[in-house]
Amino acid sequence: MTVPSLTLAELRLLAVAGGAAPSLHNSQPWRFRPAPDHRSLMVFADRARAVPLADPDGRALHISVGAAVFNLRTAARHLGRAATVALCPEPTTPDLLAVLDLSEPSSADEPDLYPAIEHRHSSRRPFANRDVPEAVLGELIEAATAEGATLSVLEEAEVRRVLALTTEAEQRISADIARQAETRGWLRLEEPASDGIPAAALGPLDHDARVPVRSFTGHPPRPAAHTERFEALPQVAVISTHGDHPMDWLRAGQAMERVWLLATLYGVRASVLHQAVEWADTRWRLRDPAEGPGHVQMVMRLGYGAPGAPTPRRAVEDVLDLSGSTDALSVGNRTGGPAQTTDSAVLQEDA
Repeated sequence: MTVPSLTLAELRLLAVAGGAAPSLHNSQPWRFRPAPDHRSLMVFADRARAVPLADPDGRALHISVGAAVFNLRTAARHLGRAATVALCPEPTTPDLLAVLDLSEPSSADEPDLYPAIEHRHSSRRPFANRDVPEAVLGELIEAATAEGATLSVLEEAEVRRVLALTTEAEQRISADIARQAETRGWLRLEEPASDGIPAAALGPLDHDARVPVRSFTGHPPRPAAHTERFEALPQVAVISTHGDHPMDWLRAGQAMERVWLLATLYGVRASVLHQAVEWADTRWRLRDPAEGPGHVQMVMRLGYGAPGAPTPRRAVEDVLDLSGSTDALSVGNRTGGPAQTTDSAVLQEDA
């Protein structure tokens, strides 16, 4: 059975959910556009929102868009629609990174991750000194596998090795004036904004320098950063893929978001230690040779603690392109459909 065309209300709900995905420096490098038949949604890269020094090959941009794609899939299921995804469908249109066919009803019997979208935030604060249970970790590993990626939860020796590489990368970033300026360009410390990192989301630095969290305000930080004692040995996991091409990055982004949303439902907090993947040599050294060939796409710190602060989001009108769609959407709204638009706080456009 084919479901009705997407209504304006459904498109807005999808755009809010997709726009709530994580991205490097909260750059939000995506745009959404309904296809002419109004039963599919196209997802584009917004290259104007790239972070070129930290992400010269666009890998992090693709991962961010992949996370948005997973949120769109999750929201579509909430609307009763199945999402069939084609990645990089048109080689002649490189900015078109995905097309979601939403023309069929949903029948998948999967955990409902939609409620987690509005609660998923990066937590850059200390976590408790207790591990995530093995059963939960097992589900997170399965979630990544379902998206064509591998989530590896590291043992102590590997945790220390990855933290050392992250510290090395953070020190190199701190010595790079241009990279420091690029990072500070995404800070939003005083005035309201629709993107970037507000002061509330920065978090403290580790008083004992064991967890190499990023200093967004320079080295030494200005103004002086508050410090707190972080967990003695963080629980660290890496997401990797067999290939290292745009479609692999998009799959890694979907895997990251599926893992993160599921973790959020279990009350597990997460943050990303991104510094080591920003340099080609430290990224290569993140690999565990014992695990065989693979490409590390993301390093995540997991644990229990205070929730992260929300970060600002672009307005729906800035990410959802409805040019040329007004008439068709008006018809769709009159004919009706399975839209559900009032039962979740994620519909608040500043979520």
